[in-house]
Amino acid sequence: MTLLDLPLLSLLIGLPMAGALCAWIVPNGRLARSVALACGILELLLALAAVAAVDFSGSGFQLLERHSWIPSLGVTYLVGVDGLSVLFLPAGALLFLATLVASWNLANRVMPRFYFALLLLFEGLTLGIFCALDTILFFFFWELTLIPIYFLVALWGVGPNRRHAAVKYTLFMLAGGAALLFGLLLTTLAHPGPHTFDLTRLLAEPLSREAQWPVFFLLLIGFGVKIPIVPLHVWLPIVAMEGPVVIAAIMTGLKLGAYGLLRFLFPLTPLVARELHWLLVGLAVVTIVYGALSALSQSNLRRLLAFSSIGHVGLVVLGLSSFTVEGVQGAVAQLLNFSLVSGGLFLMAGFLHQRLGSTDLIHLGGLSRPLPVLAGCVLFFGLAGMGMPMTSGFPGELLLLTSALRDHIGSGLAALGGVILGAGYFLGFYRKAFLGPLGTGVPGVLPALLPREQAILMVFGLLILVAGWFPDAVLLDPTRAAAQAWVEQVGGVGIPGR
Repeated sequence: MTLLDLPLLSLLIGLPMAGALCAWIVPNGRLARSVALACGILELLLALAAVAAVDFSGSGFQLLERHSWIPSLGVTYLVGVDGLSVLFLPAGALLFLATLVASWNLANRVMPRFYFALLLLFEGLTLGIFCALDTILFFFFWELTLIPIYFLVALWGVGPNRRHAAVKYTLFMLAGGAALLFGLLLTTLAHPGPHTFDLTRLLAEPLSREAQWPVFFLLLIGFGVKIPIVPLHVWLPIVAMEGPVVIAAIMTGLKLGAYGLLRFLFPLTPLVARELHWLLVGLAVVTIVYGALSALSQSNLRRLLAFSSIGHVGLVVLGLSSFTVEGVQGAVAQLLNFSLVSGGLFLMAGFLHQRLGSTDLIHLGGLSRPLPVLAGCVLFFGLAGMGMPMTSGFPGELLLLTSALRDHIGSGLAALGGVILGAGYFLGFYRKAFLGPLGTGVPGVLPALLPREQAILMVFGLLILVAGWFPDAVLLDPTRAAAQAWVEQVGGVGIPGR
């Protein structure tokens, strides 16, 4: 039996869900933690096996699994991956495994079995989003992620307003989900062929130009809330401040909304997306500049990282809006980079909060003395987020800036300005928090990073270097054929009339 004979994607989706049930029914938190860790490791191995089973020279969907689900409505259980989606599987599995390890001490706190069960459920649903090729199945996974996120934020958040943050997030996502559902249903109803929710068939017979208009706006709202793009971003800073740091790491490390643009919005509505290129570019530029300027004024590390992620994802939207192979590859590379850099930085913010009880600048200062390893890792990950050469952030950022400058000099300069502002707010905050004399609220001796915390940062740091040193082998070659097919699907290179 070969890898292709195994239902790898179904195993990836089902294993964490089965693990969630086991974690819930075991008698104590320590066993739940062990179950979660075992599932996390197996999940990463399965994700790597899925990558190994994909032929990256092909542009179509692979590892397809199709089973009848709701035959009366024509809904099927259809999963598959291509070169643009398969790398998100190991990236997501690794980030979830890191959050499990970072949550190790929660086995001795309140409701540990429920916590680890929710985290595993969240993992299975998230990987299902990356694999789903039936639009109703995709929406099923998309909406169900609200359940674990709500309880994780409301019950294990670190801020006094964590329940308010959980409710606010849920209401925003329900509003966006309603728009998304209407858009997906309208796609099926307006399809020129037989009614189907099969994405492969929907892409084979494009919608008419008139039908694409409402679908485009509905999907843009639905995915825009999750990305989030300005002005639909207001939920992220409060969730980053009030919720558990591991949830912020996952939300900023795995940009599901941006993936939705890549997989659904542009391919399903290519004519309108190209006609409204100016709108997409405008939203992207506003998001870049607003995120960077807002980050400049922050005095709390978690809020700074939240606004930073908003600005960075605007660059991804700008790259996709260029309708070029470079833009698509840069967007995918940058999204994968988020899982390491943004996820890693939020986890380190969590390590800092555990030791000081705060990540506010007024309680920080001179941390490089009591925490030299953490200070060095924050600097290294921050430089990778700025796109420093020889790190994973460089190839994606270079491709995105190149595609933006080729598309329109104004949007390219705005993107470049966002990168410069990014260096300013990170280095400024780092200087105040980690260098200079010890702050008044910082004790001279703090607990050093634990071995499990060092292991997380070592693995993430090594992957950042590998992706920076060998971008072709790790990021670009696997996505090239699928990116070229994507550009052909949405109508080629360039914008009509430009």
